[in-house]
Amino acid sequence: MSQAGRALAHAFESGTLAHKRAFFLRAEPLAFEGVDAEQSFRPDYLRLKNASPRISQGAFEQGLVLLTKHKEENFANIARGWSLLAEGGTLICAGTNEDGAASLEKQIGRAFGLAGTLSKFHSRVFWLVKADRSPPDYWLGLTRLQPVSDGSWLSQPGIFSWDKIDDGSALLAQHLPQDLSGHVADFGCGWGYLARCILGSSAIRHIDLIDAEHRAIEAAQTNITDDRARFHWLDLANEPTPAIYDAVVCNPPFHTGRASTPALGQKVIEAASRALKPGGRLYLVANRGLPYEAMLKAHFASFETLADNNKFKVTRAIR
Repeated sequence: MSQAGRALAHAFESGTLAHKRAFFLRAEPLAFEGVDAEQSFRPDYLRLKNASPRISQGAFEQGLVLLTKHKEENFANIARGWSLLAEGGTLICAGTNEDGAASLEKQIGRAFGLAGTLSKFHSRVFWLVKADRSPPDYWLGLTRLQPVSDGSWLSQPGIFSWDKIDDGSALLAQHLPQDLSGHVADFGCGWGYLARCILGSSAIRHIDLIDAEHRAIEAAQTNITDDRARFHWLDLANEPTPAIYDAVVCNPPFHTGRASTPALGQKVIEAASRALKPGGRLYLVANRGLPYEAMLKAHFASFETLADNNKFKVTRAIR
């Protein structure tokens, strides 16, 4: 359980807040009764019981929001939480000081007014009562898919590089070959940028877009309308891929919470090696300082660098 989750649990265990029928956005496994849990990140979702990737309607007496380090995502979740409350319901937010919860508390207070606050475990818990105020229009806009980049894409907070084309993905797209064919996968597809680039090849039979973030899959399904595309909400580190592939493209994740670690990317590379046919190709972009070479050497017959711009490195590996 995170520090913010511990602080939230303490608010109830101490009697500061009373249990009521509630929803819980960005939920963690807390011992609350009568809580509808929402968790769109697949690894965390799998640790919950009876969770949903998205709660779309309700009139709850109480709402819980676990804050993240991403400001726009927090604005969107608070606005969505507001819409799920019954009139007079209480919205309770918890986040760590390290992630800027104190600053967000001040912004929420200015927008709505606060009914109470608590500080515990290097975290802030604050709550507000739904009355006659509404979330700012900007926050409400963040709850919906909206145009990004050149306007031909839709995305939303909670997705990696949600409001622009990631520089690493753009570099990888420049170095993908023209002869990709057969059954291809995009591991960590995000909102679909690389997949749309790949589908420019008429030799592609199918492409599986796979991501651990359900919000990314929602956006990708909107952005990619080609009948050859299939969409999968999966944790590649722990769940099997839906097929064996001729090629895999990947901009692997290496962030979890506040920590940066190459371990997640290494697990995705392992998953790619298992999911490729003999002779299949992996096209990988990653921050050039990450130690992926040993992993590629252990799991692939050969690999070579296709591009290196001192920030990102594009690698082709042969299974």
